[in-house]
Amino acid sequence: MKKPLLDVIFTSKKRKEVLLLLQDGAKEMETFLKALDTTRQALLPQIKILEEHSLVARNKDTYELTTIGKLIADKMAPLVNTVETLDKDIDYWGTHDLNFIPPQFLQRIDELKECRVIKPSITDLYEIDKEFHEASKSSESHYVITTYIHPEFYRLVYEMMNNNVQMYFVFPPDLLGKLGTARYAELIEISKSEFVHIFVYPQKIEFLFFAFNDTHSMLSLMTNNGEFDGRYLLCRCKKSLEWEKELFEYYLKDSTPLTEI
Repeated sequence: MKKPLLDVIFTSKKRKEVLLLLQDGAKEMETFLKALDTTRQALLPQIKILEEHSLVARNKDTYELTTIGKLIADKMAPLVNTVETLDKDIDYWGTHDLNFIPPQFLQRIDELKECRVIKPSITDLYEIDKEFHEASKSSESHYVITTYIHPEFYRLVYEMMNNNVQMYFVFPPDLLGKLGTARYAELIEISKSEFVHIFVYPQKIEFLFFAFNDTHSMLSLMTNNGEFDGRYLLCRCKKSLEWEKELFEYYLKDSTPLTEI
């Protein structure tokens, strides 16, 4: 008796992984054994079930997806990746507000799969992330959208100016006003630099900040009740960097360059 396809796909980790491994083409049994760290005796019964349900076809010791197997694998891969991304740090994702993320980006949240949640100690709560800042100083460019200014903001900006790093900042109007009130002369000075580009986003920004440079990206979310808890995501992979670049451009298109203070 045939099993329901949902049971075939999701009640066995080995069957699920075989389907995903076959997404990019046919594989020999030895490839499965190495990738899944298993034995032929343990894996063959699971592959047989996939064959019986017309998801996988075999030619000697080589296996490939059938047409419906490919259709299912292509649909299940984003779901599996999304679940794994959220499951890795569900305490963070489940308690923080994601409503600011446009649907087209939320659907690609699995691209943040390699990010890790950083939880600073109380003494380090307001310290700059050293790994990220060192990467920014050696990058060609540095991008930030933020609703708050770090106490070391100007020092960090001057360091990057000295390293010829092109910096792009997007601020809400109220934050720009606070910057100008607190340290007006320094704001004037950096705004005149050929390395600093400031933009104003006219609408409410519903996250703390996100930033990226040539190799790293960071994302700090507000909790579901609108509070700050100090935790943030630190990422160092191509997909997460591309995701944040596109999100930055999404906000930048509605922002206006700062021409006078």
